[in-house]
Amino acid sequence: MNVLVSKVKEVLFAVLPITAIVLLLHFTLTPLDPTLIIRFIIGAILIILGLSVFLIGVDIGITPIGQTIGKAVAKSNKIWIVIVAGLLLGFFISIAEPDLHILAGQVEMVTSGLISKVILVIVVSIGIGLLIATGLVRIVYNFPLYKLLTILYLIILVLAVFTSPEFLAISFDASGATTGALTVPFILALALGISTLKKDSKASEKDSFGLVAIASTGAIISVMIMNIVMQTDKMTGSLNTEAHDSNSIFGPFLHEIPIITFEIIIALIPILIVFLVFQKKSFKMTKKAVRKILMGMLFTFIGLVLFLVGVNAGFMDVGSAMGYNLASLDNNAYIIMISFVLGLVTILAEPAVHVLTNQVEDVTSGYVKRAVVLSTLSLGVGLAILLSMLRVLITDLELWHFLLPGYIIAITLTYFAPKLFVGIAFDSGGVASGPMTATFILAFVQGAAGATSGADVLVDGFGMIALVAMTPLIALQILGLVFKMKSKKRKGGVEHHVEQN
Repeated sequence: MNVLVSKVKEVLFAVLPITAIVLLLHFTLTPLDPTLIIRFIIGAILIILGLSVFLIGVDIGITPIGQTIGKAVAKSNKIWIVIVAGLLLGFFISIAEPDLHILAGQVEMVTSGLISKVILVIVVSIGIGLLIATGLVRIVYNFPLYKLLTILYLIILVLAVFTSPEFLAISFDASGATTGALTVPFILALALGISTLKKDSKASEKDSFGLVAIASTGAIISVMIMNIVMQTDKMTGSLNTEAHDSNSIFGPFLHEIPIITFEIIIALIPILIVFLVFQKKSFKMTKKAVRKILMGMLFTFIGLVLFLVGVNAGFMDVGSAMGYNLASLDNNAYIIMISFVLGLVTILAEPAVHVLTNQVEDVTSGYVKRAVVLSTLSLGVGLAILLSMLRVLITDLELWHFLLPGYIIAITLTYFAPKLFVGIAFDSGGVASGPMTATFILAFVQGAAGATSGADVLVDGFGMIALVAMTPLIALQILGLVFKMKSKKRKGGVEHHVEQN
């Protein structure tokens, strides 16, 4: 019970800022329908409860499963087992990721079914599986992360030349959406499980991060290849302004509960089956340990259902309405400032961000403080939402105008930043764009695009997650350079944490 209370306190500090901002805007700049506001408050309560229960479930269920499987795969000493395990685990975890289903559903809706949700989910999951296998092989063979990321982003750069603007936005958004509430804890634990078996503690520390980054490139590459193969003609999108049960308070919640419950059951079953197979063949855990993990899985299930119902039924319509109303105001300065502030606070409510920042503090034995990583991430995401809004408001600005120089800077920094921070930075890019961003903020940006003449909901509305996934890469590597300079000044015992090699 004490654990739950401490988690609720932690989550309250994360969710209350965004709730306060929405209520403040409702009573000042953008009055919203009272039904929407009541649904928003109910959604906030569900998010606080759901996120608290989910984080407990991750601690006692998902993380131990991932770490134990990682160790078992690494102990096999057979590269084909590592590859097959990476492919299967990557595919099943990705196909189960709620964030990916949210994004794919929005793409299907905005394109009026031209891009099928099922096809998009399968294509992205194949890409994730292939790249997780590649990432595990990298850890086993000690191939430098920054070199692999350089190769992968060069491939992306070449493919981007042949990819249509609509799919460019969707492909980068998919990379952020796949690394969400369920995938990140599992991938982080898997990487930690494999890397902890290394005799070199510094190599083990660095290799604990980076697998999420490698996995997320699989989503970009697979969607780009899908576009090149399909040769889809130029598409446009429109905003669906007819929310289901718009005048009902509880209708949207009752509508979402069975859908999300089914999706989360489908999401967790493959992880459960993999765990039980490994338990029978190699783990041989005690009955008490197995019961604890199963209880963790139950908490993860309950937490995710509550969280996603709250986000989908309580937050999405409010985000879209707020974006539309703010973009309709005469002064664009309001929506630009609010975009930045929303970016600052939304990141605090992302489930996977809590998992990553806690692991950073644990792996570095408290040297890299959780609060420092969180505040740096917050600034990066605030800037990303601001840039996204500028893209909507200024018709000549295109997504690649930000992504090309951004990724060139990010990849260049990998050659100078401490290698531990390279892994943390690239992992955080995917982690930052979780369910709160994929729903509330994406709806907010699409609402603004729907109200702005000359803006296209498909081209300008999507692409926001891409920027959210990019800015932390730069922000956290710069933080790493700051740590490196401080370390050189001290020349103390903690210097090994930020050594380059």
